[in-house]
Amino acid sequence: MTGRMGFGHIFIKETQFMGRMHVTLCAAIASASLVGFGATAQAQSTPQAQSTPQAEAAAQTPAYRVNSDDARRFVEIFNATNGAPTEEDLQAGYLDGAGRGVEIFTPHRIVSAKNLADRIADNPESYQRAIDVCLPIAEDSNEELNQIYRRLATLLPGQALPDIHVVFGGGNSGGTAGPGAQVLGLEVICAVNSTEEEIRASFRMFFAHETVHTMQDFSTIDWSRDPLLAGVILEGLADYVAWRATGAAPTADRESWAREREAWLWQEFQKDREIVQAEVANGSDLNNRSPEMQAAILRWLQNYQNAPEGWPHETGYWVGRQIVTAYVEQHGNEVEALAELMNFNAPYAVLEASGYNPVDAVE
Repeated sequence: MTGRMGFGHIFIKETQFMGRMHVTLCAAIASASLVGFGATAQAQSTPQAQSTPQAEAAAQTPAYRVNSDDARRFVEIFNATNGAPTEEDLQAGYLDGAGRGVEIFTPHRIVSAKNLADRIADNPESYQRAIDVCLPIAEDSNEELNQIYRRLATLLPGQALPDIHVVFGGGNSGGTAGPGAQVLGLEVICAVNSTEEEIRASFRMFFAHETVHTMQDFSTIDWSRDPLLAGVILEGLADYVAWRATGAAPTADRESWAREREAWLWQEFQKDREIVQAEVANGSDLNNRSPEMQAAILRWLQNYQNAPEGWPHETGYWVGRQIVTAYVEQHGNEVEALAELMNFNAPYAVLEASGYNPVDAVE
């Protein structure tokens, strides 16, 4: 985190969404936004994770590294062909005998050797910049990865932490979560971030946010009754954990814009939630969306480069994180609350338990 370019054609991430391929957006996650959460969301308190057994688990977390083996194989082919590899070059030297990263990234992203060759020919400069700039930064991110993983071990104890792979894809995906692994698309991350700090911030946010998705079991969720609410809670949970693990608001511009309009946004979300529920009752589902259902969902999710006029992208992530934050605060124990949310079934029950309703707070 539907569609390829409609989702932005960059920074898309695949999860299972009610039995179909759900592509969700993690776009420009931390561009210019290593602002501490307290600086952009002063009104939101910071819950404290209980530390004793969790801290011990974090201390025992093994060392992880960013696996760039597939990426380096791509570099060899790219350089050997002066930045113009053919379909045959890429098939023999990159896709055949590929590692886990390319294996996960091929469906719907790399697609095929021909598609990748065409994408490189369309924009060889973006791949060259990713080789020169983003790949070395990724390979130098092991310390940051392990810092985040130690923090995740305190927040989500007992959860398996995924391997991290960086690869070169078809210019359409910044990251995806597969079973036991997270894979990041270098040419996309480089395309939407200008400075080294922005690139590092994007990697940090991906290390945390996408890791949550590798741990979630989407098959346990009741998508039939309230799919829009379920989607924002899933993404809001990943953003909440990423905020707690990195200390940064996922997207600073969205944070400030949404917070100023929180009560109004909630009213708008409720309207679209009702539209989606009505369309589901009339026979639509996430595999076969009516135009009305699709429009309602796209106001909140899956709208990178296609958000409503004047809105930041993916405002549903922010709404979901507010629900998750309220749930954690109501619970009183962050670690136990997050464990419950990692295995939630009924999104409407999560909302009810959270007590989240900014309209009532204003009134």
